[in-house]
Amino acid sequence: MVQQVRAVVATAVKEPVTVEVIDVPDPGPGEALVQVQACGVCHTDLHYREGGVNDEFPFLLGHEAAGVVEAVGPDVTDVSPGDFVILNWRAVCGDCRSCRRGRPWYCFATHNATRKMTLSGVPLSPALGIGAFAEKTLVAAGQCTQVSPAVRPEVAGLLGCGVMAGLGAAMHTGEVGPGDSVAVFGCGGVGDAAIAGARLAGASTIIAVDLDPRKLELARIFGATHVVDASATDPVEAIRELTDGHGADVCVEAVGNPNVFEQAFYARDLAGTVVQVGVPNPEMRIDLPMIDFFGRGGRLKPSWYGDCLPSRDFPLLVDLHLQGRLPLELFVTETIDLTQVEEAFHKMERGEVLRSVVVFA
Repeated sequence: MVQQVRAVVATAVKEPVTVEVIDVPDPGPGEALVQVQACGVCHTDLHYREGGVNDEFPFLLGHEAAGVVEAVGPDVTDVSPGDFVILNWRAVCGDCRSCRRGRPWYCFATHNATRKMTLSGVPLSPALGIGAFAEKTLVAAGQCTQVSPAVRPEVAGLLGCGVMAGLGAAMHTGEVGPGDSVAVFGCGGVGDAAIAGARLAGASTIIAVDLDPRKLELARIFGATHVVDASATDPVEAIRELTDGHGADVCVEAVGNPNVFEQAFYARDLAGTVVQVGVPNPEMRIDLPMIDFFGRGGRLKPSWYGDCLPSRDFPLLVDLHLQGRLPLELFVTETIDLTQVEEAFHKMERGEVLRSVVVFA
């Protein structure tokens, strides 16, 4: 049976999104139908609308979500109707070359639903295979990670993308450990999550870098021990001064900008680590002297989804939140409805919010 639900759709490149009535089929083999309860407005959704991902319009936007499983298809055993789940875009296959090597967080063949949601008969392209700016969405069952229903949906959903990306950039990709010094460049939602992750991992010095004093004040709340206003101070020199002249053990670039990446590269200690979690556009390039690349040693590591494994990480992080050790609620700047997504994009571009979250009644 096909159900009709309201959803946010991007029909053409750089055009405002609209709320449409779409058709959602019953789940097929290996699929789950999820009643969405909350979905965060993420920069990646804006990338889709702007044509920065691909040109497979129309897009069904939204991917940072939590909700309740309504129905499952044949052969689905990991989740059942009534389960409260966070949606993820890394439904590991278990059989690709990375999974076989014991590295499922790099899975190269993640699952998505094969049955199509449609708008007036036209197949929709769900953002990151999820499409959760919708009252209901169809996903691969492996994209549903069951967590404690005690957590609020608008908080839990943020682990589905941005917050997990930042936490994982520090804890998994950067391997921050007790006593480390960490510098985070860019204090939006992902950067603040990296700060929170560094604090959870036991870093002793956590330096937040941004051009916006408002964001720097928020960074302190998430655990920054020092802040650097890059509009008034050379961040590389400031970070060296705060680390006995050496530079930070781990620098996290959470902007996606070549100039900021270069600052992070030179702000790390010898043999230190640079983690890039900010998403660049396709035209951006890095230009570094090879002698500096060689001479400084260490590691330059892109972070995909915080190198997370949803089945492992989402329940753990929800438990830490429920224990009061991970203040996920601080990421929620406002709750909105479907009709306000376009304005939420503009607020995000202006730096006015960490996260706007669509909440379904």
